[in-house]
Amino acid sequence: MQSRLDIVIVGGGIGGLFAANALAAQGFAVAVYEQAPAIGEIGAGVFLTPNSVRHLRRIGLQPAVEKWGARVGPGSQYYRHDGVPIAPVQVTDSSGWNATFGMHRADLVEMLASALPAGAVHTGHRCIGFEQYGNLARVSFANGASAEADIIIAADGIHSELRPHVFASSQPVFSGSVAYRGLVPHDRIPDWPTDRWQMWLGKGRHFLAFPVRAGKLINYVGFVPTDEQMKESWSAPGDPDVLRQAFAGWDPRIEQLLKEVQLTFRWALYDREPLPVWIRQRLCLLGDAAHPMLPHLGQGANQSIEDGMALAKILARADRRERAALRFRVFRSWRQRRGDHRARRLPQAAL
Repeated sequence: MQSRLDIVIVGGGIGGLFAANALAAQGFAVAVYEQAPAIGEIGAGVFLTPNSVRHLRRIGLQPAVEKWGARVGPGSQYYRHDGVPIAPVQVTDSSGWNATFGMHRADLVEMLASALPAGAVHTGHRCIGFEQYGNLARVSFANGASAEADIIIAADGIHSELRPHVFASSQPVFSGSVAYRGLVPHDRIPDWPTDRWQMWLGKGRHFLAFPVRAGKLINYVGFVPTDEQMKESWSAPGDPDVLRQAFAGWDPRIEQLLKEVQLTFRWALYDREPLPVWIRQRLCLLGDAAHPMLPHLGQGANQSIEDGMALAKILARADRRERAALRFRVFRSWRQRRGDHRARRLPQAAL
């Protein structure tokens, strides 16, 4: 048998870095190209659910998740906007592979990057072109560099440069809501629990909070309706006073938390129709590049991790003599229906 496939991953976020780890664990030569000048991520928290925690454990990262995450378990709760309990969040098993964790995105990205072999991640490489011919594919970058591989994985996010080489992107549709996101140090709100996920539901809006970074920070997300369309960005600055006003009169615990907010990001929520295809010969879309999701199910990062593990397991049976498209068709059959299902919007009544 010939040597394993050489693989290039475009995008150094959660999906791309996890895929790189899963592929490296199968013995593949993997290089990750990220457009930012350094690995990292602006943003706040991500909620890791059992479907991704088990995969992080498989590649040896459970100790790091336990160290940097905040385990969430019994006591998690839904509330009315005024703080009256609605129902508990069922947690069948808060240990081992079935646990849930709040993680700071920057911690998760750093954890995944540090687990890769030295030299596997190349920063400052903004992808601007793609071509494939015969048994190879090539990506080119704005800095003049290029990279060839047997397979290219596009994990370059919701504004993917490579997606149009697979299928014409659908027009984003504004959902009518924005999410304010940020972090509050726990020592400013010392009575806030660090072992649970909590959501408050009100007319047209809802508020979510959970711990990250081993409970040292509380991540919050406030969903607010709006008629104002804005750029689709996770890092657009928001006004803390506007956020506070949006939840004025809600549970006093929320008002207490929001009093401590000094910096917040305003994330306009856009939806997209599912793509009919995720692959073209030696190019495969992964994560948000393939199936961008609204955040209401909390599955964007978790589904990208599932993608990476599925792809690694499928490609483990391939070599250079086998056409990549044959293995990609298996990946598509495993993942596309699940990704499209998760990408569907929740009815507004459910919010």
